[in-house]
Amino acid sequence: MANSNLQFKTNYAVSSTIEPFYKGGKVQISKDEKYIFCTCGTRVNVLQIVTGKIVHSIEQDDQEDITSFALSLDDEILVTSSKALLLKQWDWKQTQCTRSWRAIHNVPIASMTFDPTSTLLATGGCDGTIKLWDVVKQYCTHNLKGSSGVVHLVEFHPDISLLQLFSSASDCGIRVWDLRSSQCVCVLQSHYSPVTSLAFTPDGASMVSSGRDKICTVWDLKSRTARRTVPVYEAVESVVLLPEEEDFSEIGVKTKEIHFITAGSKGVLRVWDASSARCVFAQTLPSAPPHPQSLTYLLPLPSSLRLATVTAEHNILLYQLPSFTTQQQFVGFNDEVLDVKFLGKGDTHIVVATNSSQLKVFDLATSSCNILYGHTDTVLSLDVFKKGSLFVSCAKDKSVRVWRQDPDSGQVCCVAQGCSHANAVGSITCSRMKESFVVSGSQDCTIKVWDLPETIPETDGDMFQLTARVTEKAHDKDVNSVAVSPNDKLLVSGSQDRLAKLWSLGAPGADLALLGVFRGHRRGVWCVQFSPMDQVLASSSADGSVKLWSLQDFSCLKTFEGHDASVLKLIFVSRGTQLLTSGSDGLVKLWTIKTNECVKTLDAHQDKVWGLHATRKDDRVVTASADSNITVWTDVTEVEQAEEQAKQEDQILKKQELSNLLHEKKYLKALGLAISLDQPHTVLKVIKAIRQGEDGAKQLEKTVLKLRQDQKESMLRYCAVWNTNARSCLDAQAVIQVMLTHLSPEELLQYQGARAHLEGLIPYTERHMQRIGRLLQASMFLDYMWQKMRVTGAPAR
Repeated sequence: MANSNLQFKTNYAVSSTIEPFYKGGKVQISKDEKYIFCTCGTRVNVLQIVTGKIVHSIEQDDQEDITSFALSLDDEILVTSSKALLLKQWDWKQTQCTRSWRAIHNVPIASMTFDPTSTLLATGGCDGTIKLWDVVKQYCTHNLKGSSGVVHLVEFHPDISLLQLFSSASDCGIRVWDLRSSQCVCVLQSHYSPVTSLAFTPDGASMVSSGRDKICTVWDLKSRTARRTVPVYEAVESVVLLPEEEDFSEIGVKTKEIHFITAGSKGVLRVWDASSARCVFAQTLPSAPPHPQSLTYLLPLPSSLRLATVTAEHNILLYQLPSFTTQQQFVGFNDEVLDVKFLGKGDTHIVVATNSSQLKVFDLATSSCNILYGHTDTVLSLDVFKKGSLFVSCAKDKSVRVWRQDPDSGQVCCVAQGCSHANAVGSITCSRMKESFVVSGSQDCTIKVWDLPETIPETDGDMFQLTARVTEKAHDKDVNSVAVSPNDKLLVSGSQDRLAKLWSLGAPGADLALLGVFRGHRRGVWCVQFSPMDQVLASSSADGSVKLWSLQDFSCLKTFEGHDASVLKLIFVSRGTQLLTSGSDGLVKLWTIKTNECVKTLDAHQDKVWGLHATRKDDRVVTASADSNITVWTDVTEVEQAEEQAKQEDQILKKQELSNLLHEKKYLKALGLAISLDQPHTVLKVIKAIRQGEDGAKQLEKTVLKLRQDQKESMLRYCAVWNTNARSCLDAQAVIQVMLTHLSPEELLQYQGARAHLEGLIPYTERHMQRIGRLLQASMFLDYMWQKMRVTGAPAR
């Protein structure tokens, strides 16, 4: 059994969360290159690049989705527009709305931008109109009509003295507006699809435009003609000019001509020479995805010579120029999270399987993410070997993969794979003692045992092909979970057929031998786990229960019921004496096995909690849910117990001090201390002591009047309770008399809850008065009788 003096856990507190911060839409980087601004439904989130943390979240109070936003070039003003057709101006550092006004547009705003002076704001509507606003003087300066369809692009000419605005709408032309005359001076025609971005040269003489028609056009803005059309062979979403003064010879830039970078449907950045229309450099991704991940935005960070790209999967990647090496990766939206495990020597990272073929490895310190490509369909399950640098994954693509994380650089590569299942592989587990084998369970109802080579490759260059040592038809339905015992001798499988089965793994090369079947669940079994200490295993099911089974006779030892829906995951903690379970109800519950009780319910998710894992030290837990949130919890049992102990010690000291004060007849201090302890009974004892002393009424009056207002409020509250009891009503009435005599009604009504307390006093006071009246009548009758009585036998007068 586990150590008898083991400390049971009682509570976990959230230490960090990884949540969605970008779900598509506009992305902008601040001029100082410290923050990324991006839309997420009704919010604009501000991500600090260095830490990877959301530092501000600016939310529309009307709960309408934000359609566009713009940050001024001096990083001071943020303006947002929502579907409610309101424009809001924000002091984003304080997350305060400084003003809001009607957009005048009849339909939502599709695009907006600031001019170089940060005083003019241009908004392009879905109705083909463009409006200009003076954000300092707060009025609309221009209303430009003439575009057809949605105005999805507005850009000011970098030379503000020209007062020109460029716009593009659904008609594929680029309109040039003269803001002095409010006229469209020309329409630049070259593209056959909507124009996606414009990039101006620093001198403002030339411009490059991109479109989804797979061409980029270089414009001479003086003559307003197309100087060159460059076929780029992909739908381009963004174009950025290479800085002219920097040396980019290592990526093939030989001349001082205009060179530009494109980002689009091919998912890689390419550098083009505008004069020769040639591609001089194409980025090679370190781990190329099986399908290109199209890019939706490309943003320059000129001061630090970096580029930021946004992928269609809502990932934001930062690259260093001129080498185009990946610096940081941020995942904006994880979608449904299906599994999560701690990774690394000190559990510094987590590996996450989302509703995608990619695996994501997060550094918990910076939230920076390493995206791993390899699987070709949704990854369903993960497990980590004991040492923590080697882990395995399985997916709907019928394959299992083994990955290695470099402990120094944190880089991850796939070192082995096996593909002989006939259907999606839903569960996977590793050997517990050493890195010798992997077991997978599939929707094809089979379990496979894969032996790993003695020396596992270090890099993905020579990936090892795994072959299954054993294939066993284990169940009649999908195998949902597999687990290996701590000594690597046994295997348990749980299936949709409501059964859990125990298998002997035997010696290397031996087949699986069925040892027994665990029957008792009324619905499919979602998860099975061996206890790290005892000869028992636990299973969780869609029937909402968790069962504990004996490995000797396969009997059910205990049943834990508390979840309202399927229990999806379970793990043993506190050296096998407690369980953590997670369910479809979004709850995580902590159970003590010995007492069968649920010690704590952790509620931080809104949807099914698919992922649940604890660190090797057992001090932290990570949960992952279908609500796309990942939460890291820290065990706060010892902290809370220390706080509770300190509180109790403080109470004991205060009680002793109170006793001393009463003994020394320091009634005012005693009363103040009793009120601070919030102990009405002790306060009553002090009142009684004052009243029983010499000149009690005067002493009480003096003491009560010296109390602070908050203490008098507490006294009034206590009196309302004491007055309900015949034993303490006299003390209550004595205090109330002092208050009513010396405090004006206006002053009393200022007290918190005074009206309710005084109303509560009236009926009981009336009852006490009636009782005293009856007592008075009875005593007068006795007095009369006494006067009329005479001693028997005395002579009559």
